[in-house]
Amino acid sequence: MDFFTLSEQELQALLLSLKVSLWAVAGSLPFGIATAWLLARRNFPGKTLVDVLVHLPLVVPPIVTGYMLLILFGKRGVLGAFLGETFGITFAFNWKGAAMASAVMAFPLMVRAVRLSIEGVDRRLESAARTLGANRTRIFFTITLPLIAPGIITGSVLAFARALSEFGATITFVSNIQGQTQTLPLALFTMTQVPGGEYGAMRLCLISIGVAITALVASELLSKKLATRIKGA
Repeated sequence: MDFFTLSEQELQALLLSLKVSLWAVAGSLPFGIATAWLLARRNFPGKTLVDVLVHLPLVVPPIVTGYMLLILFGKRGVLGAFLGETFGITFAFNWKGAAMASAVMAFPLMVRAVRLSIEGVDRRLESAARTLGANRTRIFFTITLPLIAPGIITGSVLAFARALSEFGATITFVSNIQGQTQTLPLALFTMTQVPGGEYGAMRLCLISIGVAITALVASELLSKKLATRIKGA
């Protein structure tokens, strides 16, 4: 095998990482937008606590987050047992759990980017629409949402990149099972632990960097395009 040829294990890890990261972003995006809007636009008792909880995964060790997910969503966990017995849904030790762990770790980055975008919206535009008879829902979807689209893209890409690199919470919550939960970081770690695995580890390292750079460049180009369109509207 030459340096640029991926083994079956490496290809599985790459495809699984893309699948997990995309689902992590897609599953958390509606909650991220709602949380960002709530923190940016509303004052309520316990707001500081909510803000702290949202950003907690950024400051605690990832293994702590993974362990908490295992306690809550493991097969015998508080929520995991209920979901398994009632709906047949399990998260522990499968790709869905890896997506959940990645989503939790990436959530603060998504919320922060969207929140900053919401705070930058000129509220006079919303007030003008309200005086013309538009309700809050219509104002949000026709004015606020288009204006914060660049922030949503930025937050989604940051979350995708963070999910792609997630290691600690994932290995704690869903273990390191080839073809099931072994994402790029886990496969790279595995290869560094076996003799002769340095070439595979280097390949996965370069692939990870390449995917992340591609996502960031695409995000920058799309955000600029949207910002230009908004200014020209």
